[in-house]
Amino acid sequence: MKPSYLLVQFALTVVATWLPVSAHSESWPTKPVRLIVPFPPGGTMDILARQIGHEITGPLGQAFVVENKPGAGTVIGVDAAAKSTDGHTFVMVANSFTVNPALVKNLPYDTLKDLQPVVLVARTANVLAAHPSVPGNTLQEVLQYARKNPGKLAYASFGNGTTAHFAGEMLKLRSGVDMLHVPYKGQIPALNDLIAGRVQLMFGNLPEFLPQIQAGKIKPLGTTYLERSKFAPDIPTIAEQGFPGFQTDSWYGIIAPASLPADAVRRMNGEINKALASREVAGNLEQRQLDKLGGNSQQFGEFIRAEMARYARIVQDANIHVD
Repeated sequence: MKPSYLLVQFALTVVATWLPVSAHSESWPTKPVRLIVPFPPGGTMDILARQIGHEITGPLGQAFVVENKPGAGTVIGVDAAAKSTDGHTFVMVANSFTVNPALVKNLPYDTLKDLQPVVLVARTANVLAAHPSVPGNTLQEVLQYARKNPGKLAYASFGNGTTAHFAGEMLKLRSGVDMLHVPYKGQIPALNDLIAGRVQLMFGNLPEFLPQIQAGKIKPLGTTYLERSKFAPDIPTIAEQGFPGFQTDSWYGIIAPASLPADAVRRMNGEINKALASREVAGNLEQRQLDKLGGNSQQFGEFIRAEMARYARIVQDANIHVD
């Protein structure tokens, strides 16, 4: 048998072995892709999800459907994704995804076993704001009023286990003030009640709060990065107002059921990274005060595990409980 013939046979074998995997990768998706957003429409996560969907619909060759499933501190939406078996469902998550394992008893899914990382998308600063009727214009002035009037101030969050809840409980612990926690099923309903004066304080995402601050409908008390945000340099940080090291943010990522094939994860990761690198998406993120991230799924997995460990320690140290 001639060496050239053997070489041809070997090449044909390699191609035959490679083709099914490549064909399967290229054939996914075979139907519309669903991205669950565990918050109501209109918030940062919802807008971000729809923006990404618009950008990758063409490259995927299938419709991209955003489905809002709010409630239970994102547990309802994440659980729906974890139990999905259609091979085309994803869910966008935030900090609460890594807080809930330490904060919520009897989660209906296993965070690390039932779900897998796809891509870390973006993050933004948080800001503490107050209704204009609250006495005081600085954080320390408002806290002084709260100490003299225990239980009189209520702070809103966009759900149990969310960044807003976590930040509020941390502020209570470190300042020694007594405030009532009022959880909502999303940031927009909570912000609307803050503007209406039904609650007095709220931690929230800078993109939603900044227009209301600029309009004078709410007043800022501090941001939660260690350094002042480039989007709101006039607002002091909470850390510089007597609480060194006080830091929270809101990050956004996309995960999938553990059963989703690896090639589908790679395809989705690749298309989203391309979208983040596009001029249109990058410009829109900047306009919305969001820092774009990206990267591979392994990096996101390491980030998730680190965040889970960090929040578990803080929840225990601060004795934070779900209301």
